[in-house]
Amino acid sequence: MSDRDWQCENPKQQLIWAAATGEALRILEGKWKIIIIVQLFAAKEPLRFSELGRRVDGVNQKMLSQQLKELERDGLVTRTVYPQVPPRVEYALSDIGLALGPTIECLIDWTFLRRSRLAQSTP
Repeated sequence: MSDRDWQCENPKQQLIWAAATGEALRILEGKWKIIIIVQLFAAKEPLRFSELGRRVDGVNQKMLSQQLKELERDGLVTRTVYPQVPPRVEYALSDIGLALGPTIECLIDWTFLRRSRLAQSTP
């Protein structure tokens, strides 16, 4: 965690944090983006489009392609095309995408904490 002072009473700073959070959520919004990112983390190596499609259960090719293009545009994913027949295209997390690792881990931990708390409060 950072040394952010969440008790900050500065309204301008609070707006800056809110805007940054909104920007991050806009970049990650979409049903498949987080799942794609997690699968690229789990693979620990670049994945071909077809392999990524198999790992992202339920996504169709059009949506996978669209989400990958957006992730590439936003700098989270790199796309490498190898000049061969048939063409080979691989996707990997960029440095900025890899920097999401601790955040993704925190989201996973938060999800398990939430599930546990909900299970405890359910009669």
